[in-house]
Amino acid sequence: MGQPAEKQRRATYADLEAVPPNKVAELVRGTLHVFPRPAPRHARASSRLGGKLSGPFDLGEGGPGGWHILDGPELHFPDPNAPGEIDALVPDLAGWRVERMPELPDTAYFELAPDWICEVLSPSTEDVDRDEKMPIYARGGVRYAWLVDPIARTLEVFALASGRAWTPVATHRDAARVRVVPFDAIELDLSVLWAK
Repeated sequence: MGQPAEKQRRATYADLEAVPPNKVAELVRGTLHVFPRPAPRHARASSRLGGKLSGPFDLGEGGPGGWHILDGPELHFPDPNAPGEIDALVPDLAGWRVERMPELPDTAYFELAPDWICEVLSPSTEDVDRDEKMPIYARGGVRYAWLVDPIARTLEVFALASGRAWTPVATHRDAARVRVVPFDAIELDLSVLWAK
């Protein structure tokens, strides 16, 4: 008779903190995911999107303002399957409406769920972003999620429906000029995200 399978130890926040600084680490349902820093195409799409949104929404330049837009914030969500434990996620971009979060916290992480997140997909992260992180964002009450794929040149938009499930809103491609919730006060030229 074979030996019983050894139960895998749940990763902790201490495991996440021990990851070298040249890596991106996330704690998802007790599993530590460690990824290399984003590839140039990924980083370029994220940086350009953040730049396009920050002016009108974070700074109020040519737009309504009223948001805090941040690159790569660490978000903490309680893990319902392990009381006292957290899921620590790092979206490429996240935004909070100022009325919900008037001031940024003094901690190195955020416990208040953002109103919007954006994940820029890459072959090494897409499965985790879609299958593992998206349900946690929904459970945490994030209202809007964007998935940007710089290789397929797509922007997928999701809104949180009742029952904390994602509803697809739209998928935009290539050089489309779009107005996308929650940032539909401005037109976004997607070709800027894919430019080399």
